[in-house]
Amino acid sequence: MSARVLRYRCVVAVWPYLGMLVIGHRGASVAAAENSVQAFVLADAMGADGVELDVRLAPDGRLIVKHDPLPTEPGALDGYPELSGVLAACGEMLINVEIKNSATEPAYDPSGAVVEPTIAEMRLHGSLDRWIISSFDWDTIQRCRAVAPDIATAYLVMEATADVIEQTAAAGHLAVHPWAKSITAGTVEACHSVGLAINTWTCNDPDRLRELALWGVDGVCTDVPDVALSALGRRISPPVARWGTPA
Repeated sequence: MSARVLRYRCVVAVWPYLGMLVIGHRGASVAAAENSVQAFVLADAMGADGVELDVRLAPDGRLIVKHDPLPTEPGALDGYPELSGVLAACGEMLINVEIKNSATEPAYDPSGAVVEPTIAEMRLHGSLDRWIISSFDWDTIQRCRAVAPDIATAYLVMEATADVIEQTAAAGHLAVHPWAKSITAGTVEACHSVGLAINTWTCNDPDRLRELALWGVDGVCTDVPDVALSALGRRISPPVARWGTPA
């Protein structure tokens, strides 16, 4: 065991908040425009373990990084970053790619055509253990699992109910991603008991961040990674940040 790993484990034993990954929600989205290259670069500079981003498939085949539905006016997409440029700007951070393909939106594609080009682009940017793909759409995340079983996947939900936990684990996904306000200590225990990691969105409150960490939440998306890192007492980063449930 290296001296760095040993030191990290000793610090975690005294300061348990270190075990929770800090993920910049759409980058450092308070310090810069969400889902912009600048927001992802700032999250990296702040020391975040990773970032979360949203990807949509444009009618012309481009992969656009944008949370809300894409505008339809001619030329309106030209001001938004494309996935390739964003991934290139993210350095060696962990990346949660959220695929936007919801049945409640007019551009919903039940065939999940966004999946293959998104995964192909991800494969061009670093090792497989950097990635986790999530989606609110069950069929989309199931397609990701079928197309790329070597890349971690997660079901994105408002609440990790017992049925959701069972469904997600049975399908072979790595994690469930519930809303931070819906989580209890029991939720975390239920996820871990079936081998699922639990990564949550979106928490900016220092007290709640510390509570989630003490319960054993594996990762948290936050708009303010600098605030989160300070609240969690992060003076060193994990020597090897990885998606998954801590041992």
